[in-house]
Amino acid sequence: QVQLVESGGGLVQPGGSLRLACVVSGNIFGINVMGWYRQAPGKQRELVATVTSGGSTNYADSVKGRFTISRDNTKNTVYLQMDSLKPDDTAVYYCKVEQRTWDLTVSWGQGTQVTVSS
Repeated sequence: QVQLVESGGGLVQPGGSLRLACVVSGNIFGINVMGWYRQAPGKQRELVATVTSGGSTNYADSVKGRFTISRDNTKNTVYLQMDSLKPDDTAVYYCKVEQRTWDLTVSWGQGTQVTVSS
């Protein structure tokens, strides 16, 4: 199993920026897809962005052009750069990794709060 620790959340005004980071430790063998999801109060958890081991990215339509996902395999870290933040971006953001060795395993971080408000 692996452990995921998110950081970088906080309170920001509309139009501001934040950068989230997720450090993965433990048994990192077989990690392929890494990504970010978010969940607002009273709503379902939704995909924000993913990045594969080869560097291919995928974004939700609501964040395209504003968010950028990246990964540093040397540091076992995935980042989410968030620009032009809107109040609708307010949510708990969760890091997710998919790991395939003898089986497919999905691991989640504890989440970090992002609040966009004036």
